[in-house]
Amino acid sequence: MLIRNLDPVADLAAVTAFQAEAADYWLLAEGVCDPAKKAAEFFTDGPPGCDPARSHRLGLLSENRLSGLAELSFGFPTPVDAYLGLMILAPRLRGKGAGPALLAHIEQLARTAQAPSLYLGVLQANPRGHAFWQRMGFQPTGISRHDPESGHTIHRLIKPL
Repeated sequence: MLIRNLDPVADLAAVTAFQAEAADYWLLAEGVCDPAKKAAEFFTDGPPGCDPARSHRLGLLSENRLSGLAELSFGFPTPVDAYLGLMILAPRLRGKGAGPALLAHIEQLARTAQAPSLYLGVLQANPRGHAFWQRMGFQPTGISRHDPESGHTIHRLIKPL
């Protein structure tokens, strides 16, 4: 496995193909999956108040193709924190150790940036994802919000670094 920063021009086609392969997550989260739209958003979305220039758009390559995505931003929920806005693996890699490997890389980037904590949000409707994050050492913050657009409740988790 190789983890590297992705380029919004050179890697757009690979990110689009990956989004189609991992459509099950978007169908759960949003009820629809437009791979081209999700690929474009991957390179631009981020938490409120974060500087996109400081963000990492990461790709995990396995089996000679893009097999995972992650977006790491800095400055949310407080100016010193790191926020994992997205980490998703291709269904063919789930449960095979790629998730912990990608997360370890992300945590190292956050530590290098001197973030004291790594935050993320997990959908209540995603119990497998929630269980993964708990196994990785994330704990509830007690902050949850209901997203009226998607109908989902999202729980914020934290891991001290």
